Amino acid sequence: MRRLFGSVRARATLAATLVVAVALVAAGAAVLISLYSNLTEQAGTEAERTAREVAADLAGGRTSDQLSLDDDRPVQVVAEDGTLVAATEGLERISGTGTGVVRPQPQPSAPTTSAPGDDEDDDDDDDDGSTGSTTLRPGEIGEDASFTDGSATVDGTTADYRFAAVPVEVPDRGTFTVYAGGPLAAEQSAVSTAQTVMLIGFPLLLGVVAGVTWLVTRRALRPVEDIQREMAEITASEDLSRRVPEPDTHDEVARLAGTTNETLAALETSVERQRRFVADASHELRSPIASLRTQLEVAAAHPELLDLDGAVEDTVRLQRLAADLLLLARLDAGERPIGDARADLAALAREEAAGRENVTVRAESLEVAGSRGQLGRVLANLLDNAQRHARSAVTVVVRREGDRAVLQVADDGDGVPAADRERIFERFVRLDAARSRDEGGAGLGLAIARDVATRHGGTLTVQDAPAGGAQFELRLPLAR
Repeated sequence: MRRLFGSVRARATLAATLVVAVALVAAGAAVLISLYSNLTEQAGTEAERTAREVAADLAGGRTSDQLSLDDDRPVQVVAEDGTLVAATEGLERISGTGTGVVRPQPQPSAPTTSAPGDDEDDDDDDDDGSTGSTTLRPGEIGEDASFTDGSATVDGTTADYRFAAVPVEVPDRGTFTVYAGGPLAAEQSAVSTAQTVMLIGFPLLLGVVAGVTWLVTRRALRPVEDIQREMAEITASEDLSRRVPEPDTHDEVARLAGTTNETLAALETSVERQRRFVADASHELRSPIASLRTQLEVAAAHPELLDLDGAVEDTVRLQRLAADLLLLARLDAGERPIGDARADLAALAREEAAGRENVTVRAESLEVAGSRGQLGRVLANLLDNAQRHARSAVTVVVRREGDRAVLQVADDGDGVPAADRERIFERFVRLDAARSRDEGGAGLGLAIARDVATRHGGTLTVQDAPAGGAQFELRLPLAR
């Protein structure tokens, strides 16, 4: 069962079919109840009309033998004491009228008419269950009719009827109750026909709903299947340059395809960046390792030629490069500063500038949220870069702008061309190709500085310095 309804298409079809089925059952029940009620009311109206016609004849002075009773419908005229006075000629059996007698019985002598002043004294004595005998005047027909359901057999035909009981006060004869039946055959036939139509039509309609939902859902999910198929092929081929098809529908599926392509593009960029990083790191590590190995091999063969200072220098360079690579790896893994860590930029600037030549610091004490060690590394990298390119002086300024702390490191060197102001923050990038690796470093300092700034919710940019060189500007949110 779980496998059968494991797809969105199957579940959507089942849900739509169930909803429509519940709606159809509710609507069908309401239609049948309304139809039954209306037709039953119509049969009652016909029965009441027939009963009032007979009651009118009685009120007009006609005797039981003079009544014109419909031979097709059951009619009974019952006296106040329960005696059947008149009935349809072909009536053979009846139920639901209060008396099952079908043949008129001999009538007793007419009751003595009481004086008008005696009516109030007879109220309690006449309360024997008859319908309104004390409320009608001679020749008056009761306004309200009562209704019951029953059956009757007329001329050998048995059917169900809606009976109406109408009281009438016959002059000098007392109160009579006229029972007349309205056939319920039309109601039963209509309800039966409606039920048959529903039993046949509802399953067909549900089948149509299920089929249409299945086809529509299949068409709607076809782009999803194309996306899934393309993603499977991308995974198998490991070709991140491929993209999933984007349907021109501007709906949720189209947005899903667009987001998937954006994710693939970001993944491709990240993977390519990692590949370049590994290649550049291998290239950077190869030179000092090869140099150190050469020196050691020469020292092994000719100890007197050992360049100890060069070996130490290459080892330090390897150590720094390894530390930079390790820090970049942690940053790429999403390492962020501890939430409650704080650092004073002015104090950091003075600490990093201490012992450096031609570095001037003008700073106000400002606390920022972040790792003191990582921010100190940013300042060290910026100062190293500035001293490497400065002619005579480096200036460090720490000031506040709104809710941000701004740290500026400026030199009086040649500056950075506008076209290269973003490229210098890429890893292993050196603008001066002729510069030696020993002097220019590995090209990771600015990349590390920007990554740390980004992880701290800040920015790092470069612009022209007032003295004509480059000015690096670090902006960080102030600690709350």
